[in-house]
Amino acid sequence: MTLEPKTIASLAEHLENAELQTTDVTKITDDHPAMDWDDAYAIQDAIRQRKESRGQRTVGLKCGLTSHAKMKQMGVTTPVFGFISDYMACPEGGDIRMSELIHPKVEAEICIVTRSALRGPGCHVGAVLAAIDFVLPGVEIIDSRYRDFKFDLKSVIADNTSASRFVVGGRARHADELDLRTLGVVLEKNGEIVAMAAGAAVMGHPAAAIAALANHLGARGQEIPAGTFIMTGGVTEAISVKAGDSINVRFQDLGTVGMRFV
Repeated sequence: MTLEPKTIASLAEHLENAELQTTDVTKITDDHPAMDWDDAYAIQDAIRQRKESRGQRTVGLKCGLTSHAKMKQMGVTTPVFGFISDYMACPEGGDIRMSELIHPKVEAEICIVTRSALRGPGCHVGAVLAAIDFVLPGVEIIDSRYRDFKFDLKSVIADNTSASRFVVGGRARHADELDLRTLGVVLEKNGEIVAMAAGAAVMGHPAAAIAALANHLGARGQEIPAGTFIMTGGVTEAISVKAGDSINVRFQDLGTVGMRFV
């Protein structure tokens, strides 16, 4: 780590305030070019601590930039990891207020809940599949706090990987009832298909993203506990939305997830 603890705390406050006050900021590496990966995750951890200290619960973990489409879109090659809080959950079929967001985008995600703990290093797809309790369809609404969605990887990690809102719908299925690699997803905006993909778009298999998360946490002396809800990352590129837009995502064998932006 290169940043002092007081700088990490200050940057965590700066980025969380940008989220809570719906105000965009320039990427933090502009002012702190020497910050490293550990600094970035330390800032994210400090944001999580700030939220939990106010009584907001952390209800899941998320993988980001796991699909080839998202990596190409954002010009990166490495997945990132973050967390989601209880207030970020939105009801399926409900309204999402644009006034609470800066420049939201939606992405379809295959989500899972674990029935046993996962820990790296050495976690692999087979171990993940054995640890999955059930699979759910979801949509994440990402909302980078960085102006014009311009950031580098360290800045987006510090910003909790653009976590903002999420919606879960459809129906839960056991993993052994599905082929997550070939599971098809169709994303519609205002009744028109804007993206299609299959689960293999996420690192070849959505379980590979979870294995990468477990190995990331293992390197930090942590694990994925049993009962953890995990969003495995956008299957397709992120789609911009505005007030008046309606989103509907159809997941093969899992049902649909929908929402409106108002």
